[in-house]
Amino acid sequence: MLLWRRALRAAGLLRSAAAAPRPGAARRGRCGPGERPVGRGAALPAGPDLRHFLRGAAAGEPRPEPQPGSAPGTGKVYLETYGCQMNVNDTEIAWAILQKNGYVRTQDLDEADVILLVTCSVREKAEQAIWNRLRHLKALKARRQQARLPLRIGILGCMAERLKEEILHREKLVDIVAGPDAYRDLPRLLAVAESGQQAANVLLSLDETYADILPVQTSAGGTTAFVSIMRGCDNMCSYCIVPFTRGRERSRPIASILQEVRMLSDQGVKEVTLLGQNVNSFRDMSEVQFQSAAAPVLSRGFSTVYKAKPGGLRFAHLLDQVSRIDPEMRIRFTSPHPKDFPDEVLQLIQERHNICKQLHLPAQSGSTRVLEAMRRGYTREAYLELVHHVRECIPGVSLSSDFIAGFCGETEEDHQQTVSLLREVRYNIGFLFAYSMRQKTRAYHRLQDDVPADIKKRRLEELITVFREEAARANEAMVGQSQLVLVEGPSKRSVSELCGRNDGNIKVIFPDAEIEDAAGCEALVRAQPGDYVVVKVTSASSQTLKGVLLCRTTLSRSAAHP
Repeated sequence: MLLWRRALRAAGLLRSAAAAPRPGAARRGRCGPGERPVGRGAALPAGPDLRHFLRGAAAGEPRPEPQPGSAPGTGKVYLETYGCQMNVNDTEIAWAILQKNGYVRTQDLDEADVILLVTCSVREKAEQAIWNRLRHLKALKARRQQARLPLRIGILGCMAERLKEEILHREKLVDIVAGPDAYRDLPRLLAVAESGQQAANVLLSLDETYADILPVQTSAGGTTAFVSIMRGCDNMCSYCIVPFTRGRERSRPIASILQEVRMLSDQGVKEVTLLGQNVNSFRDMSEVQFQSAAAPVLSRGFSTVYKAKPGGLRFAHLLDQVSRIDPEMRIRFTSPHPKDFPDEVLQLIQERHNICKQLHLPAQSGSTRVLEAMRRGYTREAYLELVHHVRECIPGVSLSSDFIAGFCGETEEDHQQTVSLLREVRYNIGFLFAYSMRQKTRAYHRLQDDVPADIKKRRLEELITVFREEAARANEAMVGQSQLVLVEGPSKRSVSELCGRNDGNIKVIFPDAEIEDAAGCEALVRAQPGDYVVVKVTSASSQTLKGVLLCRTTLSRSAAHP
């Protein structure tokens, strides 16, 4: 056995605590793909020896799937999610993988054996929230070490991908780092961490979509769910870190998406949101017969930094198939790029009663000069033409958007053009932020972050004020109208009220009272999460509608008798 131990050491797979590593030895010999462990002087736990692997390779043995409870160091895992809906979906994927490997989910931080933070990196403020959280966890880990109860802490997602090993060096309490394409590797990384080493896998993939993993849904009440249909982004907007933390665009096979949506329908989920960094550029190339299709035409006046990609089943086909699964299930999608709204998509949204008449059209700026610096691929005029076309095709559509205040080189005139765009379009929902320069982006390498912080803050406050004024006017137009609302649960502010969202994704608050059922049932009923109810709007603000309950109904009945 001594000879085998020497062979393992020679291969870099085993090292005594006293042995000084050769420069780069840990990275070359001991790491798995993309892994960057930092040794703490402890050997890996006992496992298969080199003869086992040689025999397996010679025999061509397939790698066995781990059985629940079979992985070393399994225990209770606590997950925290920061950032966008994609991170919510990533949390569900990570949990599905860990559950299959014998881990148990806990909502109690103090009893966790593993704490995993699913992180965001789109702005500096998002990353700072994680550093602050780690400082709070440091005391917990110290208490555990004193009690000889090990606690493993991991950073997952976009921040892990952007900073990589820097996280391990900066915060010694972090045991593992896993990028968005490395969640399958979590059981192994945690096993490495159990041995006293830090470990990372931050390789980006050209084909990982987790299509074969059915996420464990974690949304409250189980009435809504997110379904990831594609990952990554090829747009390369100059301000955006996403292509560098999420990688290139790749889409799930349609068959796996439909399987997941059917499963959610069987579970009683009443609303599904299709997710992707550039969701409407979906392109399924999984079958040979899909590869001869022509590339769709971009929205008029829009362009890309890459050549048109022919072939593949496109978003319109997917949206058509998903909407046919369950007539009582609402369908939404986010986040799209304005360039990818061909008429067939708009027509489908208008025709199908269960595809929500709500579109996210991220503008980012109202200035053509700034849009060019952002590499958005359109002018202010082209964007406004798209808005008018959308409203012609889908009467009553609800619009939302993203805006960045204080981008590189933005002048006061540029800012005022964004203010005027907000007034002209009158969005129902808005997401507005001050610009935060990110390393690796084109803006970081080519532009100057030359708008002072106080100017960014002032411009952002002005944009928020204008947005709220116009959103309040848009929402006030619904007063006196009846809105179909999907009940989500009790209102956070009052136990005597319920809340839900209308077709336009606007929050609606209404009394928790007995009502009639539109089906003609004589007995009065109380609305439950997952029910569709008709609410007459009595008041409105920039973010919320309030009203009175009229009756309980169904999505199909409401469409047949508007």
